[in-house]
Amino acid sequence: MNRKRRKTAVAAAQWVMTGIVAATILVPLYWIFISSIKPSTELLTNPIQWIPKHVTLDSYRTLINTVGILPQIGNTLLITAMTLLVSTVICIMAAYAFERYQGKGLTIAYGMIVFSALIPGIVTARPLYDYLRKLGLVDTYGGLILLYTSALIPFSILILRNYLGGIPVAIEEAAEIDGAGHFQKLLYVTLPLMRPAVATVCIINFITCLNEFFIPLFFSQKIKVLTIGISTLPRANAYDVPWDLLSAMGCVILVPIIIFVMIFEENIMDGIMAGGVKA
Repeated sequence: MNRKRRKTAVAAAQWVMTGIVAATILVPLYWIFISSIKPSTELLTNPIQWIPKHVTLDSYRTLINTVGILPQIGNTLLITAMTLLVSTVICIMAAYAFERYQGKGLTIAYGMIVFSALIPGIVTARPLYDYLRKLGLVDTYGGLILLYTSALIPFSILILRNYLGGIPVAIEEAAEIDGAGHFQKLLYVTLPLMRPAVATVCIINFITCLNEFFIPLFFSQKIKVLTIGISTLPRANAYDVPWDLLSAMGCVILVPIIIFVMIFEENIMDGIMAGGVKA
């Protein structure tokens, strides 16, 4: 009887903690959403109106007609999609090489790549800008994709290599006995087993790309993305904060993240747990 009560108490405590965590995450999201569909005059009412009395889409109309958010969405999705594709392919092959092959040069190269993540972007911004300008890549889609990709490589290789270390080499050796080559082993044997880690890297990198502010601000003037659009929202004066427009912009940014997480949610936690610790 005591054991049954103990299990019931543990289950109840787990549900309570789950409810607290869910409320901590969902209440701010709900607040952002209702702030985006409220008239600006009803945003700062006291007491708080959790259910809007008047619903309006004026904030979204302003984003479309005045801010020009549709081209920003297109630019953001294009740059993000190409960055994820390029960085994922490069990092999978690099992680495989660093994990499966041994050599002093590979060890040094891996250490330099991981160490590069510790260098603040502002330190390399000016020389990198001069270099890209000579190549004609400043304020271009190709230049932005290159910069986004380079920013994602260290973290992606770290997670993918650690996860790959937990996959037995014997599986690949068995495939090699059956006549599989290097790319066949990677594509048909190893890559399907790496799906949780790849999904984890993709969702984290997707969020990173959507939140990136410094790269498009410093290296682009004509190509606008969503993070730059936030800084160009119309306001009455320097001290005015358009909370309704900020909330609407936040909802626009959150929607693709939520969709992306829903697609890869089954594999995310497995990838985080297995790829975050070296086996």
